[in-house]
Amino acid sequence: MRVKKVQLFLALTLALLFGFHEAAAQAGRGKARLNGLVLDEAGNPVASAKVLIELLSSEPATRETKSDKNGEWAFIGLGSGNWRVTVTAEGYVANTTTINVSQIEKNPRVVLKLKRITPVQGSAIQDEVSLGLIDQAAKLFNEKNYDQALTALEEFLAKNPNAYQAYILIGDCYREKGEMDKAIESYNKAIELAKSDEKMGKSITAKALAAIGDCYLRKGEFEAAQGFFKQSIDTSPDNETLAYNVGEICFSNQKLDEAIQYFTIATKIKPAWAPPYYKLGLVNLNKADYEKAKENFKKFLELEPKSDLAEQAKNILEYLEKIKK
Repeated sequence: MRVKKVQLFLALTLALLFGFHEAAAQAGRGKARLNGLVLDEAGNPVASAKVLIELLSSEPATRETKSDKNGEWAFIGLGSGNWRVTVTAEGYVANTTTINVSQIEKNPRVVLKLKRITPVQGSAIQDEVSLGLIDQAAKLFNEKNYDQALTALEEFLAKNPNAYQAYILIGDCYREKGEMDKAIESYNKAIELAKSDEKMGKSITAKALAAIGDCYLRKGEFEAAQGFFKQSIDTSPDNETLAYNVGEICFSNQKLDEAIQYFTIATKIKPAWAPPYYKLGLVNLNKADYEKAKENFKKFLELEPKSDLAEQAKNILEYLEKIKK
């Protein structure tokens, strides 16, 4: 009887943690906060970068802001759900990720690095008109004028045929237009051209593979999406944020074993980063693997004893300890 009572408590805990998703996500409004940081390849802050977030649901919502002088940005009043974060800045390749925003938990900081657009051959783009076209395309993209953004990007490529990174942006436009096959074709073109780029090729390939995974996810083909996410992580194995975000996507789709796999990868890449351990604890609870759940919550508390989630982790641990014997 005692075990049943504890299991009932755990079920109620999980309902509180995950049960408000639909109600709180209306029009993207809620009480959640999301913040992040925009950096360049050297780890320096990128000021005035445009940050667009979009709720991926049947009732879409968007918010937009700019990074401050320290590269930081934040949104408040967000609803629960999967939000896509897209960062653009003049002269850089846009970067994007998807994160599951929670009303109950503290959401992890979103750190996105931007890479400068450079040709495969190594000669820098010095044409101000070309750089202006990229900025124009980013602005149009953020305004959802995807056809006009495509026109600007095609004009840019005509002037800079070796700047293959633009195919990522073209793919993003087609993806947002719902033309997934064209988007995947553009991402694949970026992957093919990246093979001859020793400096940036690997990171561009990882980004393109993740974008293809996103396309399949939107098509409802989760298994195919997972395959591309895995390839992306294999290509860029030192990117803990990428692994964490894939884990979030798996968890939100109740692919628990896959979620454990990717959250674990994030902990291996960056052992001192606390959020993946908390998520692992929650996934373990879902699987009724209480010993593993305790192990991960304890690790989380070791790393972030003063976190907003610390009290919650302690309460869950207190009840888990009662299951022993």
